[in-house]
Amino acid sequence: MSSYTITESTTFTVTHARHMAAKVSADLKRMQRFYGHPGDIDIVNYECEVIELLKAGYLGTLTVGFLRDSQWIEPTLRYTARDLAGMAANDDDPGRVLPGRDISGASFYNYLTYSTAWDALPQSEKDAFKRRMPFYRTNATQPTVNGYLVNDKTYSAGGRALGRASVRAY
Repeated sequence: MSSYTITESTTFTVTHARHMAAKVSADLKRMQRFYGHPGDIDIVNYECEVIELLKAGYLGTLTVGFLRDSQWIEPTLRYTARDLAGMAANDDDPGRVLPGRDISGASFYNYLTYSTAWDALPQSEKDAFKRRMPFYRTNATQPTVNGYLVNDKTYSAGGRALGRASVRAY
């Protein structure tokens, strides 16, 4: 009797990061079409930031959307990076940003958290990395959600995934 073992390894590349970041850009472009935000330059900058953070393994979450009274409201999207650890995941098409939500009195905002790999870096490396990014992020309090988050999309490539969740009102 013979037995066989198949080992597969995946190397995450900048091409994989670009693939997933392009889907984030498509979502943000749809948000722009429905709500006027974010602007074209900001969308390009978010895409560049996501590529660099994914490539380095430093992205925790990126939340992009609208705040009213310091709380996320519809339409807000949260992307959460994760390593698939050899598991498979969907690679959904972007979209399904809900139109027609009430954003009166709200402001457009974004909030980023970093991964545990980031936390392990010396401060000098963190500072150098941040200086290369299109947005220089400083410490801020993470807003709460007015409603709840629904996991609705997964974008994956090269053994990593970005889970997308959308804010929904109660």
